[in-house]
Amino acid sequence: MLRPLLCLAAVCMWHSIMPHSGSAAEPLTFNQGDKIVVIGNTLAERQQYYNNFETLLHARFPDKQLVYRNLGWSGDSITLRLRSQDFQDHGHTLIDHQPNVIFAFFGYNESFAGEAGIPAFKQELEKFLAGLKQLKYPTHTYPVGKFEPNEQDKQGEVKVAPRIILFSPIANEDLPGTGVKAATRNNKNIALYVGAMEKVAAKADVQFVNLFQPTEPLLDDSKTQLTINGCHLTDAGDEALAKILDQELFGTPVKTAPEALKAIKKEITEKNKQFFYDYRAVNGYYIYGGRKKPFGVVNFPPEFEKLRKMIANRDQRVWGASQGKQLPAKIDDSNTGELPAIETNFTKEIAITPPQEALKSFTVAEGFEVNLFASEVEFPELQNPVSMTFDAEGRIWVTTNAAYPQYLPGVPVNDKILILSDKDGDGKADHQQIFAENLYIPIGVELADGGAYVSAQPNMLFLKDTDGDGKADKQEYVLHGLDSGDSHHALHAFEWGPGGELYFAEGIFHHSQIESPFGLTRSANAAVYRFDPKSSHFSNFVSYTFANPWGQIFDKWGQNLIADASGGNNYIAGPFSGDIDFPRKHPGMKQFLEKQWRPTCGCEIVSSRNFPDEMQGDFLLNNCIGFQGVLQYRLREEGSGYHADPVSPLLRSSDPNFRPVDIQFGPDGALYLLDWYNPLVGHMQHSIRDPNRSKIHGRIWRISYKGKPLVKPAKIAGESEENLVKLLSSYEDRTRYRVRRELRDRDPKKVVAAVDQWIAQLSPESADYERMLLEGFWVKQQVAVLDVKLLNKLLEAKSGHARAAAVRAVSYSIDQLDQPLEILQKAVNDEFPRVRLEAIRALSFFDSQEALDVTVEALLHEQDVYLEYVFKETQETLQRRISAKTSESK
Repeated sequence: MLRPLLCLAAVCMWHSIMPHSGSAAEPLTFNQGDKIVVIGNTLAERQQYYNNFETLLHARFPDKQLVYRNLGWSGDSITLRLRSQDFQDHGHTLIDHQPNVIFAFFGYNESFAGEAGIPAFKQELEKFLAGLKQLKYPTHTYPVGKFEPNEQDKQGEVKVAPRIILFSPIANEDLPGTGVKAATRNNKNIALYVGAMEKVAAKADVQFVNLFQPTEPLLDDSKTQLTINGCHLTDAGDEALAKILDQELFGTPVKTAPEALKAIKKEITEKNKQFFYDYRAVNGYYIYGGRKKPFGVVNFPPEFEKLRKMIANRDQRVWGASQGKQLPAKIDDSNTGELPAIETNFTKEIAITPPQEALKSFTVAEGFEVNLFASEVEFPELQNPVSMTFDAEGRIWVTTNAAYPQYLPGVPVNDKILILSDKDGDGKADHQQIFAENLYIPIGVELADGGAYVSAQPNMLFLKDTDGDGKADKQEYVLHGLDSGDSHHALHAFEWGPGGELYFAEGIFHHSQIESPFGLTRSANAAVYRFDPKSSHFSNFVSYTFANPWGQIFDKWGQNLIADASGGNNYIAGPFSGDIDFPRKHPGMKQFLEKQWRPTCGCEIVSSRNFPDEMQGDFLLNNCIGFQGVLQYRLREEGSGYHADPVSPLLRSSDPNFRPVDIQFGPDGALYLLDWYNPLVGHMQHSIRDPNRSKIHGRIWRISYKGKPLVKPAKIAGESEENLVKLLSSYEDRTRYRVRRELRDRDPKKVVAAVDQWIAQLSPESADYERMLLEGFWVKQQVAVLDVKLLNKLLEAKSGHARAAAVRAVSYSIDQLDQPLEILQKAVNDEFPRVRLEAIRALSFFDSQEALDVTVEALLHEQDVYLEYVFKETQETLQRRISAKTSESK
């Protein structure tokens, strides 16, 4: 309770010493039945997750029967608002809603243009407000392969001229414990844009509310943390903002009993949840977009008709709660109608094979065996599993997706994260624990920071167990604006990079906008992202027109491979992960292997002493249609990149329902396969509501080699930092992966001391010495420590692989190094081609003529297809930036 009380005290203190901000407007009033629509960026969007202000609004006006709709969308700005194709046909334009009042929250994303951007901003804001008065609020979509957006909006009559209230951005907050200096970095520019907004609003005769002024002292209070990342409010921060909004708009607060407010908020939360299912519906590309025919036009119109009636019912309950009425515990949706039955177009005979029978369908490589680790028979809640990972205790965390492909109006969602354990060590799960439930399509999961990062399209959640009972009791939205135009193209393929960043991907048709304290990241039509939860840095790692990149893996030197599922294409990440400016995307690039089958789903590199020696380093790739099994490729170095040749598959199934969707080596050195086990797969081939889609099956298989012993699982959980760093010399990549992940949760000072002590004891004569130095460097990165001395040592390493990894680290540390350009100039002339590739790539993160000049030195050395590709892309990026700067200076 301390934090909310401090927040309230700070708000009251501000109001006692500061005059009202913005124009001297009379308190806002409403007519009976007025509709209020909220638009804007993440500040607007996040309000519907907490519902504090809407609760105060209905409590203040209990008899007005106000309709409140939040159309906030992360990353929206006054000039660009990305949406999937034909979003205007979904019923959520301003013409559709016909609001009486518009609450518009803008200015934060625009402020990153700095002082130089203010003249253009003022002109754009003036135009924006003029359009808003006519209910013009177009969104934008980028056709595949095009870099100019199509504007999309609905034309129609403005029935009532709306009253517009323009809200400024809030202040940012410094978070000393995390190193996030958002206030120091951003508040000066935000203040400049707030001033510009006030002037434009006055000229346009629009009421303006300055939220920066009251929130700056509030967020400067070092005793409280009111944001998750310096710019996005926590629940407590949102509660404090709600009180500010209430008083700024309406004057003296009204007194409402806490229990009454709780009852109102409960109904608002339910109403907004249903509205979210409508406004932010997953699979928009199949509802109103390019793939709505032939199936979506059949099932979706009656579904959304029903859903919108359900929302109207919940409006009634909100009004009833606001008036203090006793409401029935069960919501009555009997007036919303029944949904039509959907017929299947699947003509093949369907036979669901019991797990022990399905085991007989496998053909495995010579010397291998398969056993069932877990299935829906022993664990009925193992339904439609999609993603898995192992924790420090050796348990499997797996997401279930019975709600997939999407919510059916009236049927509550209850997807889960299960923890499966093999307590007696016989290679079979014998215990299940539910870590989280009531989730919605969690198709990605990874562990760290004491909890789990989980896909919750269009958001990313962080779930944590704070009381030690093994169940998540804390939930925080950590990322927003990740598109959900296709629910199996949404954020997935979670993988920690060796330096502590979470990599994940999304597929084609998606249009995403992600805000952070460092600015706005946009992407259209597929990307792989890089997110550092500790610093809140977020960026496009690869901006490329993938189909659906569902698989990525790092090798022992930090080089990563990306598997594009739908097309079955596979890429080396380095050459096309250079920096690039939206909306440009990298052009087509060579694959490192010849495609045999598609679609794929999940990949892994063999690194297990249980597997045969000749297989070490092989690339494994799941395939889930046609050939259903695990493909195998012999990976070898070739110039600055890699090449892989096919060898015999590791596993194949004759069961048409076998769908391998994830793959990972376990602590025992065996390979674990996650089997979605489903007769139907695609959205496009069958209706989303096809009755033959299974909701209740799921298996996990375990593959081991009979000719060698299993690996003794490393002891990770509960071990000291000194013991953990010793495990960095383990043979298995996944052991080191889990050790790094464990160490990132520990005290940074203790971790750094343990790493330094371990490095001091290493023998420089050891064959793995430089790779061990790299492991130590990566662990320090995991705890947000850049060891420049160790980095310099790695840059001078004998191993070209170590030098290449060090240059990759330089690319993300430019602002922390004294002379990064000199480092890269030397690397551009390195004898090892991959070092040169990494150096050219790193130069794409600059914007100067000096950097462009350094890239040219790469032409003095032998070229290959990847070096030529990255050179051309870096040149293009730098030339565009230099030209833009020259134009601005004129």
